[in-house]
Amino acid sequence: MPTRMTGQERREQILAIAEEEFAAGGLAGASTETIARRAGITQAYVFRLFGTKKQLFLACVDAAFSRMTLAMLAAAGGTSGIEALTAMGQEYNDMLADRTTLLLQLQGIAAAAAGDGEVRDAVRVSFGKLWQAVADTAALDPVTIKAFLAFGMLLNTSAALDLHSFDTEWSQQARTRVKPGLFHHITTETNQ
Repeated sequence: MPTRMTGQERREQILAIAEEEFAAGGLAGASTETIARRAGITQAYVFRLFGTKKQLFLACVDAAFSRMTLAMLAAAGGTSGIEALTAMGQEYNDMLADRTTLLLQLQGIAAAAAGDGEVRDAVRVSFGKLWQAVADTAALDPVTIKAFLAFGMLLNTSAALDLHSFDTEWSQQARTRVKPGLFHHITTETNQ
């Protein structure tokens, strides 16, 4: 007889399945019925644990931002400045292997862009936590942090477009690694 899952284990199972579904279909395209079926439970149980489809979506998007934030902080390993950004940038690039995390972030941003104020507010908080973690760790000026995260958004876009499997000159250029000296030209005087 199979072992019964605890409530926390079931919640984690549903989140893992829901992340895949929402990454692929977004808030509108993912189905809680499919999520429940894949988890081997009823749709009513999904709603009992998460309230609404939107709350489940927001939990998935927040988890994706949190996963990225924690991975980048671990990569920085107590360093600061350009050294921290270099380590965090490498980790961000390595996360291309985890398209689900990057696509969930984009799906959250897309739902916000589509005019859903509740999603916009929640994604703004999640993105703000990521920004603040990078800014606090690197301890560099806001323009440098902005440039760093802008490159990160290009990585999210690359993941969404599956550029690693698309072999053209421009897609190869978009996939080039950011080298450690990139941010040295940014100064407070020239970039306000």
